[in-house]
Amino acid sequence: MQQFRKHAVDSVLLFLLAFGFWAGTSFAQQSAPAKSQSFSHDPAEPAQGKPQPKILARPAGAIARASVDEKSMSALIHELVSCGTRLTLSSWTDPKRGAGCGRDKIAARFNEIRKDSGGKLRVVVDKFESTSARTSGKPIPLENVYAILPGSDEKLAKTIFIVSGHFDSRPSDVMDPEADAPGADDDASGVAVSVECARLLSKAGANGRGKYRATILFAAVSGEEQGLLGSTHLVDWVKQQGYTVGGMLDDDIVGADTAPGGPHRARLFSGNGEIDDADSPSRELARAVEEIDGRAAIRLIFRVDRYGRGGDHYPFYKAGLPGVRFTEPLEDYNHQHQTPRTENGVQYGDFEKYLNFMFTGDVARDNAEALRQLALAPAAPAGAKLTGAVTPDAKVSWSAEDDPERAGFEILWRETSEPRWQVYDFATAAGESVLKGVSTDNHFFAVRSVGKNGARSIAAPTEMERRPPPLPTQPKQ
Repeated sequence: MQQFRKHAVDSVLLFLLAFGFWAGTSFAQQSAPAKSQSFSHDPAEPAQGKPQPKILARPAGAIARASVDEKSMSALIHELVSCGTRLTLSSWTDPKRGAGCGRDKIAARFNEIRKDSGGKLRVVVDKFESTSARTSGKPIPLENVYAILPGSDEKLAKTIFIVSGHFDSRPSDVMDPEADAPGADDDASGVAVSVECARLLSKAGANGRGKYRATILFAAVSGEEQGLLGSTHLVDWVKQQGYTVGGMLDDDIVGADTAPGGPHRARLFSGNGEIDDADSPSRELARAVEEIDGRAAIRLIFRVDRYGRGGDHYPFYKAGLPGVRFTEPLEDYNHQHQTPRTENGVQYGDFEKYLNFMFTGDVARDNAEALRQLALAPAAPAGAKLTGAVTPDAKVSWSAEDDPERAGFEILWRETSEPRWQVYDFATAAGESVLKGVSTDNHFFAVRSVGKNGARSIAAPTEMERRPPPLPTQPKQ
């Protein structure tokens, strides 16, 4: 009996050792970096290999980083900070302090740029009223400042691409117009980006290096801290002017990159929309910006904005328009929404000394290049659809108006779990393209227009035929 027990114990120990070795090996395999092994073991789609279309090069004449004028951006931020406060509830008539002081500095800078553009840039001060809980429920006067660079294409000139920062600032108490609110990072930095984009892009047009097919609007809006008032009005204003929004780039808190190990990427926020496949217009704009500027410059954040907060792209997003937000890599909340003071040895306040102008210059260049390419592109396809359910082939169809400057269309696909599109094929004309041997189930699909100059529109995701499965019916009573 004792020998039997010893044999049983030995057997159990051997089993545990073997199980431990297997479990450890299995765990090690699961924990190994994904790049060291391939998990895919799926049927090839299509079985004979996908097409190998020729990919047109991106448009020539990219904006050089060295052409960004950081000194000019710094000077504008300094002028805005010198207004003391730019709270929307502060004075609009005092030339030295308040929101009106900020408006004047921006309009003056836009007018300087207008002269250098050969008069192509049009400067507009847009006056309106708005109401929110942060105006005590009363209508208050507000003003936005715009610089508009008209598009050269008769059909595309009414498509508008927007870059914006908000020039209002706030202290700790958003209802206190007397407290200082320097607002260097939030959001004089974003205004400086918008204004520098106006200089870079209008100068390029004036020098004959490129005519933008679509219109570009460089905005500095007010009322953001009072409830996104200026940007909400801007949505209505562009509609009243007869424009269709091709894309809206919001730059808010883009002045600092203080974490060790920089320079870091700008974060680009985009909302998913009311759909289940991550293909809202805003998400497609974000993908386009990342593809233009590169993954080394842009960090895609698949969230409409920072947790529990909002920015001026939000009214565009809620209207179903493509709107995204640039913001710095890691925020320091001691230098946002804070009345300047020192407490327990900690200095609070949004001052220029905390900014990193090299980073802000990077953001300006990335905004300008994205705007340049998008404004050079043909119109996006319309009516993109996916059919072919319960067949071996996916069928992608779309329509588009005639455009002599368009080279054709890129048909895009991606795994349902992948964030980025890949080019599947190229078509020279609109219509239907049959993707032989490609399941409708395993991928998402889209189409985008490609100009002869290499500029791409944002992608138009295919809408799929919605066919819910049959369900039991209730017997008649």
